[in-house]
Amino acid sequence: MDSRREFLKASVVGAIALSSGALFAKESKHDRVVKENEAKTLPSRILGKDLKVSALGLGCMGMSHGHGPAHDEKEMIKLIHKAIELGVTYFDTAEIYGPHTNEILLGKALKPYRDKVIIGTKFGLYYPFSKQHQDSSKKAILRAVDGSLKCLNTDFIDLYTQHRVDPDTPIEEVANTMSELVKMGKIRYYGLSEPSAKTIERAHKIYPVTSVQNHYSMMFREVEDNKNLATCEKLGIGFTAYSPLERGFLGGLMDENTTFHKTLDMRAAFPRFQKDALRENQKILNYVREIAKSKIINGKSATTAQISLAWLLAQKPFIMPIPETTKIAHLEENLGALEIGFERDELEAIDKALKAMPVFGERYPPNSDAARSVGL
Repeated sequence: MDSRREFLKASVVGAIALSSGALFAKESKHDRVVKENEAKTLPSRILGKDLKVSALGLGCMGMSHGHGPAHDEKEMIKLIHKAIELGVTYFDTAEIYGPHTNEILLGKALKPYRDKVIIGTKFGLYYPFSKQHQDSSKKAILRAVDGSLKCLNTDFIDLYTQHRVDPDTPIEEVANTMSELVKMGKIRYYGLSEPSAKTIERAHKIYPVTSVQNHYSMMFREVEDNKNLATCEKLGIGFTAYSPLERGFLGGLMDENTTFHKTLDMRAAFPRFQKDALRENQKILNYVREIAKSKIINGKSATTAQISLAWLLAQKPFIMPIPETTKIAHLEENLGALEIGFERDELEAIDKALKAMPVFGERYPPNSDAARSVGL
């Protein structure tokens, strides 16, 4: 426990020190242009009671962490600014992405537009010495929120989400700490990531949960069967769908020859991204391609990414997918999903077809720390 705390403390201080000068950099010409030209308006969704967000958010992890080497900072800031221009209002990050470097990136990119955007970050998941740990003790949370506020260069966090449930800290204690942070003005709303339905209910009794963030895609529909989605609907909680494109697979560009960086891309260790699984799951991708042919956007057939996102949006009105991307072209493509609709009979046919197609490969290695930390 002591080594974990020292690791986190040292990494927070180091990351903030390295970035302190850049956090307060002057606005660029591009920043001024965005301000002068009013951003487009996208359809919106409401998470929880009253947190209004764009129907599609932007997952920012892969810009700095988890999906290969970190991308050029200037290019990622340009991408984030483009997202704002196009009407995206929700931006998702976490303390552990880097760690800290992704929050620092968002702090730089979003500072000029702080009153126009919703920032979501996460706490409670750490990897000291390459071993996963959860720590949502009150002391850890208070330290984490202050670190995130500094990295994000903001006075408050809109949506503060427990990254994984801590088996050593009762969820009621976490919820109480969240209520204190709201009273202090450090956060506005409280969320959970990958909890069980029972944990959602226990937390919500103590302090309202605004959003549950879980993996959800056409290829991973566990939340439909484990009561998470139903519990959110019953309690009036929003749902943030991460990995809505199945970590990029449903974008349509991967096949059995796709490789991943062995140490910097988490997919290299995931069963679903091994050669055999990538080959077998092409059947699902081909099915989505067939659906795409029947949906026309600007005179062209839709893409598999657009169909995948539109399908999620059609499941429940309180779902906000947060697809990741590091390319402006893919950002624009993803937002095209908002122009696609499905009739009830189409959704029923898709549901039946997907359930008849097995997905090859687990999302996490069996018995791994990652696998054991979900659904608690």
